[in-house]
Amino acid sequence: MENNLASRLLNIAPFHVMELAKMAAELEQQGRHIIHMGIGEPDFTAPQVVIDAAMKAMADGRLQYTSALGIPALREAIAQYYLNTYGLMIPVGRIIVTAGASAALLLACAALVEPGAEVLMPDPCYPCNRHFVAAFEGRAKLINCGPEERFQLTDELVNKYWTAESKGVLLASPSNPTGTSIESSELSKIIATVKNKQGFTIVDEIYQGLSYDNAPFSALSLDDDVVVINSFSKYFNMTGWRLGWLVVPERIVPQFEKLAQNLFICPSSVAQYAALACFSDEAMKIYEQRKAEFKRRRDFIVPALRELGFDVPVTPDGAFYVYADCSRWSDDADKFSRDLLTQAGVVIVPGLDFGPFTARQYVRISYATSMENLKEAVNRIEKFLQKY
Repeated sequence: MENNLASRLLNIAPFHVMELAKMAAELEQQGRHIIHMGIGEPDFTAPQVVIDAAMKAMADGRLQYTSALGIPALREAIAQYYLNTYGLMIPVGRIIVTAGASAALLLACAALVEPGAEVLMPDPCYPCNRHFVAAFEGRAKLINCGPEERFQLTDELVNKYWTAESKGVLLASPSNPTGTSIESSELSKIIATVKNKQGFTIVDEIYQGLSYDNAPFSALSLDDDVVVINSFSKYFNMTGWRLGWLVVPERIVPQFEKLAQNLFICPSSVAQYAALACFSDEAMKIYEQRKAEFKRRRDFIVPALRELGFDVPVTPDGAFYVYADCSRWSDDADKFSRDLLTQAGVVIVPGLDFGPFTARQYVRISYATSMENLKEAVNRIEKFLQKY
């Protein structure tokens, strides 16, 4: 059977985040207390009003297939969310509900990436992004982006590295693993440059709801031709519900619908009816309180890490990650992360997953855990570093 596996698998690497999570689980089974600052998952779960909506949907028997584009009420609610949050009037017909942001990225790449096509993205970036491109025989072209670029692509870099094989860019703002955003003026220039080159721009905005230092902003305000991805996982705290959405140019919606019908049939019906409650006044008040708590945690952990000796060259303005340079102690961030786990019981993630440019000196630290855990983690890391 191994001889029959597709060659594209050679271009898809394992997810090291999950390997560390498995190591942590084994230590917990041995009785160790582990503080998890690795996997990017809110420690908050869906508010009760959302859970109640799911239970009501099940009790009412709303368990059948839905439209591949999502139930009309949810698409309308998402359109209203863009109006309320960003002041944007997005036609409902442009909104496609998906089985998580991963399905949205899969659909976008299926629709836009030709075999052999280059897609520019920053190094570091979320590893699955380049693997989605590889799954459709495209080639992710990773461009080194350091602290001076806020770990993000710039218009200058896009112009410099665009070739005859380049067909588009895949961006994330705010970014995983760095928590940094692309300034609107810079993003506007990138979109214009790519459009002038007759390419596509995909912008992953799944952390846009967790932006702390700037006014709410979406790439949809810059150009109608961008493809924007969002999710109910992060700001809306529904990771395991597997629900997200796309906003695409209206003229290509039928092509995305055709793909969605064949690849997924439809998103989870229960999750969709539950998500309607996310936009209630009760739920939105809770989400904003939780956002404020994430900001409070960020404002604690970033100075604390710097005090410990980590170089945090760019303060994250969104998401719930800190990208920190650990080269003061080690030139192997993977070993450093494993040692921290086994010796101090704290899970962080090496830069290995996010691209080769920062693989050996950077670690990603998630503050999607309680303030109590963050303070204990800082104490453990301090003791660990004293002996390392």
